[in-house]
Amino acid sequence: MAEDKIELVVIGGSAGSLEALLEILPGLKKDFALPLVLVLHRKQSNDSILTDLLTARSSLKVKEIEEKESPRNGTLHIVPPDYHVLFEQDRSFSLDVSERVNYSRPSIDVVFQSAADVYQNSLACILLSGANADGTDGFRYVQKNGGITIAQSPESAEVSYMPEHAIIANVATHVMDIKSIISYLNTL
Repeated sequence: MAEDKIELVVIGGSAGSLEALLEILPGLKKDFALPLVLVLHRKQSNDSILTDLLTARSSLKVKEIEEKESPRNGTLHIVPPDYHVLFEQDRSFSLDVSERVNYSRPSIDVVFQSAADVYQNSLACILLSGANADGTDGFRYVQKNGGITIAQSPESAEVSYMPEHAIIANVATHVMDIKSIISYLNTL
């Protein structure tokens, strides 16, 4: 894998992925320097429970994405509920309320595809546990643009459908359990 050129990591997930994240984040080295973007299927909410929970389990700065800010190194950027996040050519975030994709807003496919348009071969995307096919088309697009796609091994996923769908579609560059995902991220 060409770890030396990765500039952004996008992690997508749905049902069961929070548990995976609560294992991954504490495993990251203290000086993890790349920006991470997290797109989770979740209900509309004005509270900061997710941000607070992930902050408590990570040495990274954790924040919800705001319009026109740019990804920052050493920061976990959380896609806000009920928005798609798009990447502008200047690499800033744009919040979008267009129609749901795969019954979801935010859609993992939309975020993966938008990131691939801008970051191309300097992008790594990870698809965690989930109960629908969101992420598979995004993986296909990331691969086409030279990026790396990693599916959580279905055996290690609480809900295996999402990563398994990407694996069956042959769009996962790599299949890894949680420990391997942590090791991979720590090589970046």
